[in-house]
Amino acid sequence: MKQQRGHKARLYLTSAQTLAAEDQGHAARAMWNLVHDWWTMLPKDKRNLAAADKAIRQGRKDLPWLGVLPAQAAQAVLKTYFRAWVNCWEGRAEAPNYKGRFRSRMAIDIPQGRDLQIVRLNRRWGRMWAPKIGHVLFRWTKDLPVGKRADKESRVTGARLVKEADGWHVVFRIQREVPEPAEHTGPTVGIDRGITKPLALSDGSFREHGPWLSKGEAERLRRLEKAKERKRRTRRKGEKNSRRLTRTYDQIAQLRATAKRRAVDWQHKTTTGIAVTFSRIGVEDLAITNMVKSARGTVANPGTNVRQKAGLNRAIAGEAWGRTVTMLEYKAAQRGGIVVKVPAPDTSRRCSACGFITPGSRETQARFACKADGCGHEANADSNASCNIDHAAGSAVSGRGDLGDTRSAKRQPPTRPHAA
Repeated sequence: MKQQRGHKARLYLTSAQTLAAEDQGHAARAMWNLVHDWWTMLPKDKRNLAAADKAIRQGRKDLPWLGVLPAQAAQAVLKTYFRAWVNCWEGRAEAPNYKGRFRSRMAIDIPQGRDLQIVRLNRRWGRMWAPKIGHVLFRWTKDLPVGKRADKESRVTGARLVKEADGWHVVFRIQREVPEPAEHTGPTVGIDRGITKPLALSDGSFREHGPWLSKGEAERLRRLEKAKERKRRTRRKGEKNSRRLTRTYDQIAQLRATAKRRAVDWQHKTTTGIAVTFSRIGVEDLAITNMVKSARGTVANPGTNVRQKAGLNRAIAGEAWGRTVTMLEYKAAQRGGIVVKVPAPDTSRRCSACGFITPGSRETQARFACKADGCGHEANADSNASCNIDHAAGSAVSGRGDLGDTRSAKRQPPTRPHAA
């Protein structure tokens, strides 16, 4: 089967190349906004790709600053915009909107892999061609199917240049022909996601991590945040940011980007180990967007414990639960496994040994002690929840019950973890 994957590498641009890339990034964002204007102003019967393509070609002729964007990159903007509307019509995303200068990330598409001209220079460095930018160097951290290794089954089909807080990166789109994965025969597991214990597994183990920033980095971030607020207070409304304030913003963004890279690295390593070991992985089907909503309320009806809820929201966002599940889904599929999402209600209140929900069993946030007559099961609260998740996932896969029943049932017979 064909497998589509991405590989991200750091670019090392000269000063002139950096200016050229930023000009193209601004032009690509402006192109998106102009296409959005054109699309929303026309009647529905006149909206089509052919007319949009003609408008883009005319716009690149009439506006010289749009001409810095390569023609194929401009076409890629149109295709991405149309794809966004398709996703909206099919209910997978919201309608596309304007891209703000400071709220969007610069991105430049190179849709044709043959235009990249990728060459490996030595063990650590590679070189590629970016239209209207020139030959640029990138860190070679993964073998790419280029040169003699490239064929119809395994090749680089395109790339995208993206600007992040620590500079420009390139994301290669790699297509490979891989055999169908054999069915995974390992044990099953349920995973409970939390804050104190990031991942609690039903086999009694935990996957934990330390702070993403060291003490020195955290202190520096705190000082930069204070400096940012102090400099913002001296700025008049509508006045352009000073260079010192802009530099402070950049330093804060770099530290936060460092924390995110470390978090993603930990998630990749952890999810790979879980996908290799277990055949069926059960997780809660959480509405994370609703969980991190602000408790501020309105002026007429203000919320309570607003600061505590804001801290909880930051902690949940920092763990990136949704990204963990996304990684587990495609990594498990690569190895013949499966990820099963089960309803979240009562997974932490139900006893994994007897199946009863008894008031008072959740003694503390970290301890579960069943109060049902004749049970007395004690365990870590997160481990108990992960066992219930594993039981519910097994019922969903084997047909022994309906996932909808776990929302209202007062008792659910426990099942032993089994191989899929």
